[in-house]
Amino acid sequence: MTKKLPSVCPHDCPDGCGLLVEVENNHIKTVKGNPEHPFTRGFICHKVSRYAERVHNQNRLTTPMIRTGPKGGGSFRPASWEEALDLVEGNLRLAIKTYGPESVLPYSYAGHFGVVHRNAGHAFFHKLGASRLLRTICSDAATAGFTASLGSGPSTDIESAVNSDLVLIWGCNLLTTNLHAWPFFEKAKKNGAKIIVIDPYKNRTAQKADLFIQIKPGTDAALALGMMHILIAQDLLDHEFIKNHTQGFEALVRKSREYPPPYVEKITGVDRGVLEELALAYGRAKAPFIRPGCGPIRQLKGGMAMRTIALLPALVGAFSRPGAGINRSTSPAFALNTAPFLRPDLSPEGTRVVNMVELGQALTSLGSPPVKVFYNYLANPAVVAPDLSQVRAGLKREDLFTVVHELFMTDTARYADVILPGSTSMEVTDLYTSYGHYYLQMARPVIPPVGRSRSTLKVFQDLAARFGFTEEVFKQSEDEIIEQLLQTDSPYMQEITFEDLSSLKPLRLKVGANPFEQGFKTPSGKVEFLSESLGKKGLPVLPDGSPSLDLEGRDRYTLQLITPPNHHLLNSSFNEVESLREKAGPPRALIHPEDARSRGITDGRQVRVFNDRGICLVQAKVTDDTQPGLVVMEGIFDKEASANHLTSQNITDMGESCAFHCNLVEVATLENPV
Repeated sequence: MTKKLPSVCPHDCPDGCGLLVEVENNHIKTVKGNPEHPFTRGFICHKVSRYAERVHNQNRLTTPMIRTGPKGGGSFRPASWEEALDLVEGNLRLAIKTYGPESVLPYSYAGHFGVVHRNAGHAFFHKLGASRLLRTICSDAATAGFTASLGSGPSTDIESAVNSDLVLIWGCNLLTTNLHAWPFFEKAKKNGAKIIVIDPYKNRTAQKADLFIQIKPGTDAALALGMMHILIAQDLLDHEFIKNHTQGFEALVRKSREYPPPYVEKITGVDRGVLEELALAYGRAKAPFIRPGCGPIRQLKGGMAMRTIALLPALVGAFSRPGAGINRSTSPAFALNTAPFLRPDLSPEGTRVVNMVELGQALTSLGSPPVKVFYNYLANPAVVAPDLSQVRAGLKREDLFTVVHELFMTDTARYADVILPGSTSMEVTDLYTSYGHYYLQMARPVIPPVGRSRSTLKVFQDLAARFGFTEEVFKQSEDEIIEQLLQTDSPYMQEITFEDLSSLKPLRLKVGANPFEQGFKTPSGKVEFLSESLGKKGLPVLPDGSPSLDLEGRDRYTLQLITPPNHHLLNSSFNEVESLREKAGPPRALIHPEDARSRGITDGRQVRVFNDRGICLVQAKVTDDTQPGLVVMEGIFDKEASANHLTSQNITDMGESCAFHCNLVEVATLENPV
């Protein structure tokens, strides 16, 4: 008997798609979009449309495995769950007894985006006294920068952009990373709006723009300040809004004078005439809407880039106009009651904190105590973490006991001592928020667990029982956890109940088109052109347009490298789906014809991309879509093709994130000894 059951996409994407899953005899036949979802509206990306190939993949791990060969060699034998968990428990106890609980390091991120299973290990590791992981690798620089300017609340709803007359997409390949926003922008365009894209290279979204502005990476703050210079000089300002709802305007005026168009052109590479066209279009628009992506914030000064961009709507009073504003993240509206589930209070005061960006350093040089047990789940750091040479050197340590809870034999799993087979989202109950829209969703299993796989919640509750932990959190069902999460006094979630969520329909949060209508959640309650809170942290109180620079190897390497997403993959996910890997093609480095010519590189040739941190072997794609001096490597591929051989563990100016797009490299043919 064939059934069509609702579900939710579990992946790290702002769209949070509603799904309809066709199931026959506990086997997924097809996965399609749910037409009843108000934001995703019945269509899904081609990655998730092949989800059956992922869930029922012949290479999926379905039984526990124990290492029998050298670390990284991929040699394992099957084991029972009891034997595997005995080994995990024994090594945890030994490490704690010998070195103390901080010798245990958990590592997880967003391999599954459901609130329950993504966070299922936190209480266990807190109770254990393990080192705490600072999970800031992705977007915390954006959060910190945006918060410094506009406060900690949610941002403008993408759905409202249908009423915009100017859509500015800044550092976001929307058609790859936020596909369901495009129909709203396209509707605005049909009503007369202009779409402008700012990006270092001509990606899919840039090709659809009315105006594409090619910027040097790491110079976004300077471009925004150049726009401010023109807006102020031309008096394209909302003086009433500035007077009543901002602080530090006069100081901003003085700062903007430092960024006249010729100077901004020199920094950003954007022609002064194009800069003027951009600023005038923004200033004269009745309802300008900005959709910034992660591109600007994956630089060493990424927080400042987001802070500066976020100030633009305040100058023109965009927040109160229908269709205008800025959308960075909707996450703050999903103010769930997480404390009883995460139980941070169980972690002893003063417990060591390890930034996940610095995993390589933690595994190779951290002492007092050293890391002796590494427990990895919902992440693939042997491919995704920066500075892979050091990460893999740490994972190779024979004195490091590594647990990996996974779906597939990833690069990280190959270094494991014990592999625990994980469940997919199709096999569990969970609650799904979004960082791109304002709909909360719940999903139930559509099939039973495949093989002997187990969910993160089940495994951590099993381990908690073995350690004799008696707190309620270690015994709760998924439903009980979700009911507890909903016990919040957030004004955005007051009308959402567990009973309503149990219908498995998306429920809209109470967020208006202008989430700033009641003010800004900054220290002053206003938009802060001048931020005293940043000054207290030793950061510039005003926007600063100094470009981000990779200081390592600048005397030896002249090409800048950025590592944006691949259209057919999602970080390291979907590499295991053969049809998608074929569509993605071989790992490539996009290089401008001028740079290729001077290095003897022709299109399709195998090349080395390298710096002092490592080396990547990929295929050259010679194209005008990039710019002189810039190399683009789209996507995270496994083994020796991962661009993270070249990225650093350096921390961003705000938010303690990773500067994935701030790298100096060289490219050479395999024969060239350079």
